[in-house]
Amino acid sequence: MDKNFINAEINSKKLIKYGFALENNIYSYSKPILDNQFTLTITIENNGKINTKLIDNLAQDEYILHKMEDVSGSFVNRIRNECNIILNDVLDKCFEKMIFKSKQCQDIIRYVKTKYDDDLEFLWKKSPNNAILRRQDNKKWYAVILSINYNKIDTNKSEQIEIVNLKADTKIIDKIIDNHTIFPGFHMNKKHWISIPLDYSMPNEKLFTQIDNSYILTQKISK
Repeated sequence: MDKNFINAEINSKKLIKYGFALENNIYSYSKPILDNQFTLTITIENNGKINTKLIDNLAQDEYILHKMEDVSGSFVNRIRNECNIILNDVLDKCFEKMIFKSKQCQDIIRYVKTKYDDDLEFLWKKSPNNAILRRQDNKKWYAVILSINYNKIDTNKSEQIEIVNLKADTKIIDKIIDNHTIFPGFHMNKKHWISIPLDYSMPNEKLFTQIDNSYILTQKISK
């Protein structure tokens, strides 16, 4: 029952909206179950580690039989079921599925969350492995993350890869494209967009600078 949610990442805003409280970098949530016979408390760390504690309200002591795989019976199974319903609801409503697996993509997700407080948005039902990042002030996209076959941008390679499309200055875009770390924007207007493979061919420091430049290029221009 205590576990990491595999291929999922916490969404802090959704946790708070759900009813979790944040203290010392740990989210906690309590809910009575089985007609208030027990209270289930769920704690979640920033790294996604989730723990549960079930208190018998009458005995005012922790109940652990439901965590023992060799213990069975209608009552303990009912407790397990109630706890799993709540845990699955938390997973469904407060965690984001990690569609993108590359480490550098995860670096991007953490970077934009920390700097701009932006989260990935999945807009296309027919393309569930594609996502965007957009500014909160004017809703303009500044990044598009895609999972594609490498040969879409480099015919010499054929493995599946994740890329990020970013806006670039039209005055220098032709100069920075080297078809190694930076390619013409895949599936985008190539006069304004570039594609970068997320395989660390471009170090994070330079990649984050490109993201910041894209963010600036999509800002609202004052009259």
